[in-house]
Amino acid sequence: MQTAAASNSDSEETVAKPQVIYCCKKCRRIVASEEIIVPHERGKGEECFKWKRRSDIEKEPPECSSIFVVSMKWMRSVQEGFVEEKLQCIGCKARLGSFNWAGLQCNCGAWVTPAFQLHKSRLDECRI
Repeated sequence: MQTAAASNSDSEETVAKPQVIYCCKKCRRIVASEEIIVPHERGKGEECFKWKRRSDIEKEPPECSSIFVVSMKWMRSVQEGFVEEKLQCIGCKARLGSFNWAGLQCNCGAWVTPAFQLHKSRLDECRI
């Protein structure tokens, strides 16, 4: 026979952490979830950029301003066979990011190949 405290701790172990989904900021349509994010190692910051894009002040690499995901059905330009193109929300046609099969560079300096990049500033992060 289990005590109330023991059964309580068992139920806490089975509770999953909140799932994160990303929605278009403009129309609130779900465009990505945490399961399809492609992780990347943080780069060395501005040291990785061409000299024209660097500043004279050495600073800590910034937090990534984008997320990289796998290709999805709502990405029409990918389905149509383009090599690189902007990614638009299927609901409101707002620009959410871009993709390139040859890869894109994150603002942290890391290269992601192939790259399906969604800008965090254009998305709402929701926990469900």
